[in-house]
Amino acid sequence: MPDPSSRISVLLPLPLGGRYDYQVTLESDYPPGAVIEVPFGGRKVTGVVWGPGEGIIPDSKLKTAGSVLPLPLMTASLRQFVDRVAAYTLTSPGAVLRMVLNTPKAFSPERGHFLYKIPSDGPIFLKSPIRQRIINFLADGAKRSISEIAQNVGCSSGLIKTMAKAGELVPIAAPPAAPFSRPKTNTNIIFSPPQERAAQVLRETMREGTFSATLLEGVTGSGKTEVYFEAIAAVIAQEQQSLVLLPEIALTTQWLDRFVARFGVKPAIWHSDLSAAQRRITWRAIAEGGAPVVIGARSALFLPFPDLGLIVVDEEHEAAYKQEDGVIYHARDMAVLRAHIAKHPIILVSATPSLETLANVEADKYRRLHLPNRHGNAQLPHITAVDMRKYPPPRGHFLSPPLAQALQQNFEQKGQSLLFLNRRGYAPLTLCRSCGHRLQCPNCTAWLVEHRQINRLQCHHCGYALRIPQTCPQCQAVDSFTACGPGVERLAEEAAILLPKARIALMTSDNIANAAAAEGLIHDMIHGKIDLLIGTQIIAKGHHFPALTLVGIVDADLGLAGGDLRAAERTFQLLNQVAGRAGREDRPGQVFLQTYDPSQPVIAALAEGSEENFLTQEMNARKAATMPPYGKLAALILSASNEKLVDQACRDLAAKIPHEEGIIILGPAPAPLAILRRRHRRRFLLKSAKNLSLQSVIKKWIKEIRLPRTVRLQVDIDPYSFL
Repeated sequence: MPDPSSRISVLLPLPLGGRYDYQVTLESDYPPGAVIEVPFGGRKVTGVVWGPGEGIIPDSKLKTAGSVLPLPLMTASLRQFVDRVAAYTLTSPGAVLRMVLNTPKAFSPERGHFLYKIPSDGPIFLKSPIRQRIINFLADGAKRSISEIAQNVGCSSGLIKTMAKAGELVPIAAPPAAPFSRPKTNTNIIFSPPQERAAQVLRETMREGTFSATLLEGVTGSGKTEVYFEAIAAVIAQEQQSLVLLPEIALTTQWLDRFVARFGVKPAIWHSDLSAAQRRITWRAIAEGGAPVVIGARSALFLPFPDLGLIVVDEEHEAAYKQEDGVIYHARDMAVLRAHIAKHPIILVSATPSLETLANVEADKYRRLHLPNRHGNAQLPHITAVDMRKYPPPRGHFLSPPLAQALQQNFEQKGQSLLFLNRRGYAPLTLCRSCGHRLQCPNCTAWLVEHRQINRLQCHHCGYALRIPQTCPQCQAVDSFTACGPGVERLAEEAAILLPKARIALMTSDNIANAAAAEGLIHDMIHGKIDLLIGTQIIAKGHHFPALTLVGIVDADLGLAGGDLRAAERTFQLLNQVAGRAGREDRPGQVFLQTYDPSQPVIAALAEGSEENFLTQEMNARKAATMPPYGKLAALILSASNEKLVDQACRDLAAKIPHEEGIIILGPAPAPLAILRRRHRRRFLLKSAKNLSLQSVIKKWIKEIRLPRTVRLQVDIDPYSFL
């Protein structure tokens, strides 16, 4: 029999079936949570000790565990979180662990830092002028860093190291400076009465230090951020760490400015655009408890905090929190899970909360704090629904006469305006005037979008691009292609004709590639260098533009098309957020919604200010249909480059469909995007009541079939995208 005391169970950050046992000596110490190196498949892999060995393989056949890396132990709550996320999403624990250990350069200790001074026997005289300048700079006996010497003398760092090797300078080992300063507490914050009541509840919640979920809801511009800063301040005072999740980390300029104004220092930042060196420093600081406050994208949820005391999910309704590739999860829901496991509070923040969160408030699982008014003297904007049937734009144009007139008047009054259209590029469709042929992506079931500024047709799903052909491939007609429908580039073209003297800028993911680009554009908008901003949904992410007084939503009906379960909810949230950019200071704001159906519930709710009625109707409809948040959904997506192969896999899976009471299984059917990146896609959809476990049914079902290696199966619990 194997000796359990001589083996450990190690989880590897690989998409494998489970944990692996390794042999250890009694003299070695491998505590649970230790990050270690182990041999695996002829190479060394970094893994985490999950506990004592569990297998039945004889000790003689086990490989021996390697060394323990000089890192803090992974907490028991984080290890439990990894297991729970894997079980919920039906992915391997190793794939989840890979999101935790995604910065391998941080595993080795940081190289020593050195300061340099002249030898103790005093300054020496050198023939080289540049070397003599270095000696003269250090003649006061002070110890200085390479960067300080190089900057003041104008030399290379290599020369300083060469002088140290020659004995002309003396290197002195110095501990590295802490990468993140401790935030300062500021008690001189002036709140409105509703803000103060909410802040006081949050302060008491932080002092209690147990799990609780709080919805902090407030109209756009009501000061929600300043209120949850009070919770962060309380956690800092308790010397614990805080994590703030934001849906668009590249657009955090104003949030960071407010944080620095409140706490005097910058927080640690975590997102995919960080350099390798920044990721290493930040990951290590977080793991060692040296980052009191972290702001990050959804991946920050898997960072190894040793003493996390609070999670804040800002804009909790945002679909951007849903991870669609790899491990498919919703960061908001998994954040609640992590807080529950670690027994600390979580705050969900939104002006337009998701129905999932509102259902949890309704069930008394979450507490609700409400800020009903805008901060200071600002008032909510006046919203007008423009019936495009009564006020159609001129042929070939897309701005209705009322909106066009309002734009001209606002420009003359030196107010800033914003036009929102959730379509990138110049036009969503290009077709031949002679035969009607539409230019489609060869890799996806999608039309190519014209981007006139770069003279390209692009697929927004796989990235395929080409120049607009001179001749139609279908009928050979020359120069017959025409752009159909508007994108933001075409809108900018029309706006430039309407307002020839206006300074117009675009804000889309095409021209906001990183945080620096976003910061520059936002700076120009705040400082009055832009008269008209035109953008996609990226402009709805909580920006505060003090002089913005007019918002025009060019196609308010756009998000309502199709059969998406959450189409109405998402459209309401998005348009509400966009409208909320107007009139956030003393000057009143106005919003124009261009629509072909003003009576549509979403449009009517926004125009009439009847948000509660709309949400009640939407929730009642979901209850009647047993749809989320009052029921459960799960999707199985099969894909392969060979269409016949994926169809056969679907037939095999359909033959084993479980017949469980209370569960409905629909499909297989082609996905709306039936071809994506040259892979043919088919979907099954499972629906059940809230109290049933779809995971156990799916797990048992897919175990009964062996799919070909070229067929990929993805499981999406709580799907948000139905494409």
